[in-house]
Amino acid sequence: MSFAFKGHGPLDYKLVTYEGSQMRFRGPQIDRTKPFLLCLGGSETFGKFVPQPYPDRLSAMLGRPVANMAAMNAGLELALGDGAIADAMSRAEAIVLQITGAHHLTNRFYQVHPRRNDRFLQPSDILRVIYREVDFTDFHFSRHMLEHLLTCSEDRFQIVVDELKMAWMARMRSLLNRAIRPVHLLWIGHRPLAETGYCRELGADPLFVTKGMLEEIAAQAGSLTICVTTREEQQKPTRGMFFGLGEEKIARALLGPDIHVRAARDLSEKILKL
Repeated sequence: MSFAFKGHGPLDYKLVTYEGSQMRFRGPQIDRTKPFLLCLGGSETFGKFVPQPYPDRLSAMLGRPVANMAAMNAGLELALGDGAIADAMSRAEAIVLQITGAHHLTNRFYQVHPRRNDRFLQPSDILRVIYREVDFTDFHFSRHMLEHLLTCSEDRFQIVVDELKMAWMARMRSLLNRAIRPVHLLWIGHRPLAETGYCRELGADPLFVTKGMLEEIAAQAGSLTICVTTREEQQKPTRGMFFGLGEEKIARALLGPDIHVRAARDLSEKILKL
């Protein structure tokens, strides 16, 4: 058995529900009739295995309640389609939006689950024509499916990537247009911001989002914060994390507490300036 701290078991995320949603979000429960901040995003914002993810630390630094309405493996599909998130966006004093990958979106080529955005549901007729040799019933997750398409043909795969990029840009603009208050964008993860979203392999999230794409979107946002894991954090990926038997491999792919501290500090400085 392996735990990040000897003598401690897996975390209790104190999952909560909000009216208008089928999702269970990480606690604490926030009273949305009173002033609060809102954090949206995927696995990194949810903070699996991390005792205090950056939304909690941001709350402590600013002395204001912060609703963590992120979800594991979520993308923009959840943020745009969830009723409770829409309500929270209309009430929040400020919004932090984690940049998530373009592969977690329903698009012209395939459909993802509206809540579990990493789940691949079905391909479109167009994708079946482009990849006649592929049996799409073999795939349950969009990343797995995309990895296979890349091995089949880089040229055809680029057509899919171009569609995902266009879908991502359109959905990001749609979400930012919905927001009444400032939206603070957060790039957080293992992958540095670059002009290329992938190379000969998919690599780390957020998939297919490039520097140029993010800069264009950031012009419509309140601020942009970039937090990338340091070499030390990459060498000790599970330091400060709580996880149970058989979960170390999963924990090593996620983010530890150190980068959450930096993200909260940088975000707090930008939010306080407004």
